[in-house]
Amino acid sequence: MTSKNQILLFSIVLILTSILLMTYKVKVLNFPLFQEETTNIWNVEAKISFDSKKNQSALISMALPTNQNGLIIINEESSSADYGFTKRELEGVNRGVWSKREIEGNQVIYYSIDLIKDKYYKVSKEEEYTNLEPIEVPSVIVQAAESLLHKIYDKSSDSLTFTSLLIKEFTLSEPSQAAKMIKNNYMNSKKEKRDTLVQLLNKMKYQVRTIGALYLEDKQRNIELTPMFEVFHKDSWYLFDIDKGLIENNSNIFIWQRGSQYLLEAEGVKNSDVKFSVTKNIVPARNAALSKDLKNQSTLLDFSLFTLPNESQNTFKLLLLVPLGALVVVIMRVIIGLKTSGTFMPILLSMAFIETSLLPGIMMFILVVTMGLIVRSYLSHLNLLLVARISSVLIVVVGIMAFVAILSQKLELQYATSITFFPIIILAWTIERMSIIWEEDGPREVFLQGGGSLIVAIIAYFAMTNPILSFITFNFPEVLLAVLGLIILLGRYSGYRLSELYRFKSMVK
Repeated sequence: MTSKNQILLFSIVLILTSILLMTYKVKVLNFPLFQEETTNIWNVEAKISFDSKKNQSALISMALPTNQNGLIIINEESSSADYGFTKRELEGVNRGVWSKREIEGNQVIYYSIDLIKDKYYKVSKEEEYTNLEPIEVPSVIVQAAESLLHKIYDKSSDSLTFTSLLIKEFTLSEPSQAAKMIKNNYMNSKKEKRDTLVQLLNKMKYQVRTIGALYLEDKQRNIELTPMFEVFHKDSWYLFDIDKGLIENNSNIFIWQRGSQYLLEAEGVKNSDVKFSVTKNIVPARNAALSKDLKNQSTLLDFSLFTLPNESQNTFKLLLLVPLGALVVVIMRVIIGLKTSGTFMPILLSMAFIETSLLPGIMMFILVVTMGLIVRSYLSHLNLLLVARISSVLIVVVGIMAFVAILSQKLELQYATSITFFPIIILAWTIERMSIIWEEDGPREVFLQGGGSLIVAIIAYFAMTNPILSFITFNFPEVLLAVLGLIILLGRYSGYRLSELYRFKSMVK
């Protein structure tokens, strides 16, 4: 394979790798491409209230939720003054336990979680099948249920269609006599209706588990869990609303409790109750993605810049802009054909402009270089050695910068004091280089290279201060692979530069 083909292949691999990594972070890790993008974090709060009994200690236990398909818990917090709080697992269900030796009067305990949606998230293992304790039903209801179940069974094909038809039977305006009898006796509340439906499905030997869920809707206060249930079919659990039937899209439903365990158990207290509130918070999409993926220990983020201290992150926010400046330099020199004083002098200038702002930076650059050239012209008559001459220019440059800073301070031009951010060594070498070019090629070449450096530095400045590019380079550092691939491709360009086409246009005529 020729070197040209190797470079082409290598560049394509770098660019494709960059695109694939960025696509993964956007689509799977939910990283935003733009800083202004926001996302929703749902705060769900459980408020446990109860009254004290005389000379009694309190022990409160509540079923706690876990991650579910499409929803991830990124934060949880228990707010309970002077209460001890622990977690324990009982029959496969996580429970929070609050305890206190002595209590008095009305008591309130808060437990809250933050949720974020992620359509790609799947739980590692579905919870085990749980069942309700059988309920006592009169023989006449048993007979009515059997006739009703047999009728629906003939019209169904599997557990899902049977469940849908069963729910529909109890929502008809004119239900059958059997359905009306069961409804009037055992469906006086939503919870009773859910439990009765589950009991009827149990009679058909279908796997069913009870659910206590919350709809993720903003500004909900003092609500209870909505009774639902799940039916097992072909290695998956399907969620059912007790009135509407099968729920096709449950992305706005958060399951707080599964199984027949009590939601709340309390010892040593009275009048215990739990209510829920749901609030939607709008936050920057990047913050939400970081909270979600660091919580789940994403391998890609384990080795990312976000694991560094804030001080180091701020440093890399600036360093990651340098490749953009390098790309600008390559384009301007290789494609446009603009001359510069040194290869990377424009990048250093653009970084200095970032600190000083553009117009003051340009003015300071012109002033320092002009004064440096005047001093350098005098030193050339002293016939000093190269090293001594450059060192002398360096000292003069530092002195000029100090003088300009002091003068600007006296004139209350605060921005000029940041001239110290300029690369002093590079400025000294640039002055030396321009002096030599002046002596060998004349002032025209000095103005061409100096002006070219300034133009490229200004273009690089706009590229490096662009908020979109700055956001992308830090949050998607893999984009530098694409920049590297482009620079390598441009490195093989050997055609006419645009400036040469203008230069030789008279020959075409």
